[in-house]
Amino acid sequence: MSSSSESAFALSRKPRLGTELLCERVFRPLAHPLVLALARLRVPPPAVVLASGLAGVAGAIELGRGQLVVVALLVQLKTVLDNADGQLARLTGRVSAFGRYLDSEVDLLVNAALFAAIAWRGGGALALAGFVALTLVLSLNFNAERLARGGAPELDGGGRPTAVLRAVYGLVYAPQDRLAERLVSRRPLYVSPAVVSLLANLGMSTQLAVLGLLAVLGHPALFAWVALAELGAVALLALPTRIPKQQEVT
Repeated sequence: MSSSSESAFALSRKPRLGTELLCERVFRPLAHPLVLALARLRVPPPAVVLASGLAGVAGAIELGRGQLVVVALLVQLKTVLDNADGQLARLTGRVSAFGRYLDSEVDLLVNAALFAAIAWRGGGALALAGFVALTLVLSLNFNAERLARGGAPELDGGGRPTAVLRAVYGLVYAPQDRLAERLVSRRPLYVSPAVVSLLANLGMSTQLAVLGLLAVLGHPALFAWVALAELGAVALLALPTRIPKQQEVT
């Protein structure tokens, strides 16, 4: 990278306590040339969010049709675009409440579509369980980092479209946020640096990379089992730890 490109790359980085290694080492660099081009063309970040969502939904459609290599490519394209929209917003100073809510809700829609496609291929109950598990893991990932920083301020403004998205966010995500806050209040371990870093590596970029790999291998339904295993591993952290008392020597 040139010095100006490196400066733009640093400016577009999202401040975060934990680092999702696959995102930072692979998908952010892949998205960066696209971000520079979009910035020159003055493309609004929400348009990139919608393009990301279209790629993800197209991947779900191809998953239902059994075109598994195409699925793998489309979900990685979704990840590149998903990284590009945030980088573009930060680089151009166009971070907004509208973009934040739209991004969260599009991600949820894509995940629902992907698991619906898994259900269409014969994994109904498993797909539903996997969707719930993945949603909870991603929610804890977001909230643990947020709470470790002391809580992110609410973005204001945006007019009626933002108000609509904020209302949807309140219905879908606010209960998850409150659940995470109660969990963290009982188990502060979830906001420790080690756990925040661990959870960061269960982010969307990594999840869709795993789905892509499983699709190429011909077993996309295993993604639901992966999500359930992740939730089980994360839930183990909530178990109380007891140190056995030493027996008295008589």
